[in-house]
Amino acid sequence: MNRNFRKTHLAALLALPLLAGANLAHAAGEAKNVIFFLGDGMGPVTVTAARIYKGEKQLAAQPGSLVSSERAKLTMQSLPYAARIKTFSLDGQTTDSAPSMAAYMTGVKMRNEVISMSSDTKAVDDSGNQYISGEDTTCPATNGTPAETLLELSKAKGRSVGAVSTTRVGHATPATTYSHVCNRNAYNTIAEQSTPGHARYNAKLLDGIDVLMGGGQRNYLPKSVNPSSKRTDNVNLVSAFQAKGYAYVDTGTKLRALNVGSTTKLLGLFSQSEMAYELDRVKPDLAYDQPSLAEMTEKALGVLSKNDKGFFLMVEGGRIDHALHGTNAKRALEDTLAFDTAIQTALDFMEKKDPGLKNTLVVVTADHDHAIAFNGYPKIGNPILGTVKSYSDNKTAMAADGKPYTTLVFGNGGRPNDSGSSKINPEDGNKPWIAPARGASRDDLTGVNTFDDNFLQEVGIVLGTPGAETHGGGDVMLFAGGAGSKVFKGTLDNTKVFGKVREAAGL
Repeated sequence: MNRNFRKTHLAALLALPLLAGANLAHAAGEAKNVIFFLGDGMGPVTVTAARIYKGEKQLAAQPGSLVSSERAKLTMQSLPYAARIKTFSLDGQTTDSAPSMAAYMTGVKMRNEVISMSSDTKAVDDSGNQYISGEDTTCPATNGTPAETLLELSKAKGRSVGAVSTTRVGHATPATTYSHVCNRNAYNTIAEQSTPGHARYNAKLLDGIDVLMGGGQRNYLPKSVNPSSKRTDNVNLVSAFQAKGYAYVDTGTKLRALNVGSTTKLLGLFSQSEMAYELDRVKPDLAYDQPSLAEMTEKALGVLSKNDKGFFLMVEGGRIDHALHGTNAKRALEDTLAFDTAIQTALDFMEKKDPGLKNTLVVVTADHDHAIAFNGYPKIGNPILGTVKSYSDNKTAMAADGKPYTTLVFGNGGRPNDSGSSKINPEDGNKPWIAPARGASRDDLTGVNTFDDNFLQEVGIVLGTPGAETHGGGDVMLFAGGAGSKVFKGTLDNTKVFGKVREAAGL
């Protein structure tokens, strides 16, 4: 290669970033529609395990359709652009959901437990006590200021907005889109901020969130009509929504029957607190009349997409996180697949409305990781929920103590103890967890059905009873497609995602 050619070639290469920048600038503002998917706690191991689990299901239904379960594809992983996201909060190497999701929604780095407020906001007082009384806020008026969210910015542009979750609608992730409070556990206050006409109503929502769906009846209905209520007054927030023209549904049957063509505002509350895990939602004997995340997503899009100016919709697979806290991998994987189905539903819906997603940005990410690990040297096709069988000899792998171990394990977490309440799994009709109390030595899994719905994976550090497992501080994945999506690449701080979505959407 001669010197002149090398110079010309180098100049062309150096020009590529400039050309790319020009294309990005041209793309800014193209995404009048934004669908932001958040898999709560959905770290890389959970995504990988869910993909393999999907492959196992596919092969069971269609033998020979895959070479092996590892070759399955998740919808989220079909999106053309990807990045890694740093999730630490202002005061924690490991974040909780509130500041991490708030970073996506506001671009502000804040403390753990804070919901969409300025960086100086504190969730606890100088003695370490949370600024809550029951589920009402006690935040001092001088404790921080609201940080504007993508949902509020979209509303200011005349676009329709919505938030959908399998958790309470006031849980950390959905709350960060529309609420501002110093402590995430002020569920009553968060509900009031979402309610048009209430004294605490967030005025930046203008005429209101157009679609709000998930659990959380106990924070919207008073004790006079709901004995399970956590409210400390007799105000019926659901009635306040209805007075402003909202359709209200509280079962999956009612949501499926809803005519989106005649619906402009929609409130759906399908449980007292969190909605059921997907694994349990579909069990006939538990008789849950709750919609799937995909069904909620489709109805939300049906309402929001009628606005010619566009929309912003946040969709959360919130119970992935809760199953992981419980070290119950099966429920976590089932909820991850339900989340992935909701993504496919959204893509199919928008492809009809906006072919090629020329005006629609789709972002899929997680707010944080968990302490789950992919373990050992299992052979190709080994069941992801099973014990490890070695790739070299297909024999059950044994630890140094001579006992088998599962592919999925947790770095920390809880185990049932001898108390009755600890041994009960309320998410599955109060059936017992399948795991003995943690003893001085590791449990022998020989003959144990590790595929049981209630099996709890082994943990390294025992922190308490089920639900005690912590978040993980590792970077998470982000997938993106559609208008303006090419900017999502490399390793990004979670606060930077806000700016990229804002630019792509012209907010």
